[in-house]
Amino acid sequence: MADQIGLVDERDGGEKPDSAVVRDALGVGVAVGLSGFAFGVTSAGSGLTLLQTCALSLLVFTGASQFALVGALAAGGNPLTAAAGAFFLGVRNAFYGLRLSQLLALPRAVRPFAAQWVIDETTVVALAQPTRRGARIGFAVTGLSLYVLWNLTTLLGALGAEAIGDTDAWGLDAAGPAVFLALLAPMLKTTVERTVAGVAVLLGLGLLPVLPAGVPVLVAALAAPAVLWAEGRRRGADRDDVQGGDR
Repeated sequence: MADQIGLVDERDGGEKPDSAVVRDALGVGVAVGLSGFAFGVTSAGSGLTLLQTCALSLLVFTGASQFALVGALAAGGNPLTAAAGAFFLGVRNAFYGLRLSQLLALPRAVRPFAAQWVIDETTVVALAQPTRRGARIGFAVTGLSLYVLWNLTTLLGALGAEAIGDTDAWGLDAAGPAVFLALLAPMLKTTVERTVAGVAVLLGLGLLPVLPAGVPVLVAALAAPAVLWAEGRRRGADRDDVQGGDR
């Protein structure tokens, strides 16, 4: 049963050439990896040292969380609050891992290393493949190309930050969030998902002027349980109405 989860039987015409999987994975890895330059510039402009900037990309390696951290620090936020906001953004990768563990079915010895590459891009590419072999290739190629490029461009961005000058004038601090939103938007397929996203945006933007930097992100995370609770109440009321009509 586990072998069938999320997979199309190759005998049903679901097989995809390895070369096509590699091509698609490299396209994503290169396109997103280049935005590490923007992170390097933004991080250095926020006051982090070259070592701190590179360590974030090497060890954390989740772009949205990294941008959230340095963005909050640049805005004068408390380091603990900034770290908490980045942590909550990164929690989504744990849920990706639950799905990918079934899909990829990697050997136990490999899983701790593969966990470092469980991010938005590798998850999207892996889930898009019709077979387990394709998912493994897509995950590995996307992860490797993106990890190498992201860290290389982070280093280049941090080294070139002084030459670039004011990062706000270039708008480079918006590059990371823009990439994240571009990946997220196609996944919002149901009304509930769109409502969660909309409420989160309203909370984040609405509270930005009145709360310390980093805190609006934490409050925006409450959108998901609030909307799900309201949806549960609505469905419960609908069931009661149906049962009442049957009687």
